[in-house]
Amino acid sequence: MKTLKYVITIVTLGVLWSCNISPKPIVYGQDACHYCKMTIVDKIHAAEVVTNKGKVYMFDASECMIHFMDEFDTSQIALYLSNNYTNPEELIDATQATFLISEKVPSPMGANLSAFKNKEDAIKLQSKKGGDIYTWDALIKKFED
Repeated sequence: MKTLKYVITIVTLGVLWSCNISPKPIVYGQDACHYCKMTIVDKIHAAEVVTNKGKVYMFDASECMIHFMDEFDTSQIALYLSNNYTNPEELIDATQATFLISEKVPSPMGANLSAFKNKEDAIKLQSKKGGDIYTWDALIKKFED
């Protein structure tokens, strides 16, 4: 009986651990974009999606993540993450981020899309480089058009 309880405990812990819903560090220069298959090298514009089961999909740009959503059951996505423009390599919650599209701030796939943790930072760069500010919801609508 003790052996059965031990086995059940180990299996339960293994299942819980394997479904860890958290981002994984991007290995720049090695990991590939799930959408366009390019090697991820840009530390400012990369993005990730984490599913409800803990599977991580990496992207070289937020626009690739958005296009990926057209092909995937988004009800299975737990986290949408984009790199913070003002702190490269820091993944932030894309649904809470502020986005800037500016031709003077190129991104890997040409959408000129950058994510910011703080709206003030986006507005500050917009004042220098021009462009338009978007919330996550407004950005998704723009890409649907």
